[in-house]
Amino acid sequence: MFSLTVRDHFMIAHSFTGEIFGPAQHTHGATYVVDVSFMRAELDDNDLVIDIGLASEALKRTLAELNMRNLDDVDEFSGRNTTTEFLAKAVFDRLRSAIHAGELGETATALAAMRVTLAESHIAWASYEGDV
Repeated sequence: MFSLTVRDHFMIAHSFTGEIFGPAQHTHGATYVVDVSFMRAELDDNDLVIDIGLASEALKRTLAELNMRNLDDVDEFSGRNTTTEFLAKAVFDRLRSAIHAGELGETATALAAMRVTLAESHIAWASYEGDV
């Protein structure tokens, strides 16, 4: 399986509900480094997995929807703990929709899978991986 990975980052504020979260129950900020790996079995006619420019632009657009926002105020996330794991899936879902809408070009139709990894520090990160 071939893969191409692009990276970006975004900053958010949020709080969590539940004793398990301790002091993170209070509003706090996070800056995530985001890596997205696009995967396919064979390279396209240009020997690419996907157009790196289109992949980078799609990730930037996706993260712009969340960047510099308090996620507690986002209706879509109401009643959910916007953990790193949860946000990895949210970014995955948005990018998968962009792929199906043709925003990542014709080459993206042959993608088999994608992995979204959010690093909240140099010692902790979470990923979501699934079929495209």
